[in-house]
Amino acid sequence: MPHTASAWKRLRKTEKRRRQNRAAAKKIKLQRRDVSETLTAITASKTEIANAKPDADTSKAKAALATATAKAPADVKATQALLDRAATKGYIHPNKAARLKSRLVKRARAAAK
Repeated sequence: MPHTASAWKRLRKTEKRRRQNRAAAKKIKLQRRDVSETLTAITASKTEIANAKPDADTSKAKAALATATAKAPADVKATQALLDRAATKGYIHPNKAARLKSRLVKRARAAAK
């Protein structure tokens, strides 16, 4: 435990920063997970439609594909904004934000094909 007033203050500042960093990391993780689920749904729906037999009913897969496709661009844009903001605020390194954004766009483009 700290003994001096300055050490106590440093402890308080460190705890506050740790809480902020953890909250930001959690927010990024949840947003990335949402986008990942959306892109996975797109890929799974396309695969299901492509592998369906000619007489099979694919209306459910087509509906899921339509909703996921409509949701994907907004999710990708929100995730990019969140990563940029986190990098600007110093919650994550700018290069990490760039790397995650690059991978996200690459995956989104692959799902769009």
